[in-house]
Amino acid sequence: MTAAASDTPAAAHFRFFVLEVLRTRRLGHSFLRVTFGGDRLADFRSGGFDQSLSLFLPPPHREHTELPSTDEDTWFAAWRAMSDEERPVMRSYTVREQRRTPGGAVEVDVDFVLHGPGATAAPGAGTPASDWAGRAVTGRRIMAIGPAVAENKSVRFQPPADADAILMYADETALPAAAAILDRLAAGTRVRAWFEVPHAGDRLDLATLADADITWIVRGDTAGRKRTERVLDALRAAPLPPAEAPYAWVAGEAGTVREVRRHLVRERSVDRRAVRFTGYWRLGASEEQLLAEAYAGRAPSEEPTSEL
Repeated sequence: MTAAASDTPAAAHFRFFVLEVLRTRRLGHSFLRVTFGGDRLADFRSGGFDQSLSLFLPPPHREHTELPSTDEDTWFAAWRAMSDEERPVMRSYTVREQRRTPGGAVEVDVDFVLHGPGATAAPGAGTPASDWAGRAVTGRRIMAIGPAVAENKSVRFQPPADADAILMYADETALPAAAAILDRLAAGTRVRAWFEVPHAGDRLDLATLADADITWIVRGDTAGRKRTERVLDALRAAPLPPAEAPYAWVAGEAGTVREVRRHLVRERSVDRRAVRFTGYWRLGASEEQLLAEAYAGRAPSEEPTSEL
């Protein structure tokens, strides 16, 4: 059940890939699945669970992604040096699923949260990725930094061998990762999960062999501190499965994630070393700001997911 880190040097874990849109499918009220393919995905190696990759989405006036460099030593500086009008937006997403078709082609699914008309926007979330996904059509090409080996450090779900229960919290930005984790858990694994979504129509039917007890928290118009309190109320109201060594995976808005972790450690006596928590976004901050902070060494808990 554990995805161990590879001994391969970190720089070799990731490389640039060209992703071509094959099709899209609406999931629930706020989610859209984009399925990517292309000959260059032959070497793509997702480690499953909450495997992340970095997408480079073109500006609205460009059909495909254009980067001045894909060299591991120069790409970041070259990307940052591009003008604001031409620079592709870099966003971190989860590999919802990777599969090989009967014909041998590789396909990769990525689920996007939609904002704007017809969907409820997450407070503080940016919209460039949502806008791109909403206009994605077959044949569009984007670039990504993705895994070249299955055992890589962008798989953060790492339960120890003796974990006897899994605790999970995710908001809509982390729900694709949570769903991918549930996909891969062994039959009978005890799971207690709380999934927060903006709309009642986002309560998805999640397939899993695990013995999973899931509470859906529909946020609606609740925002700010009231939103976090609503999440904590839902956690406090539910008993945890009996376990000697529970492992917790917590992901979503950074402020809420911190409060959930604090609740599990202080109020539920979960070993803090057994809580894996990740801020996928932060209220009032763009991903560009989070990336800049991470590269400057000011936000070690929100390190960039790409290591190329």
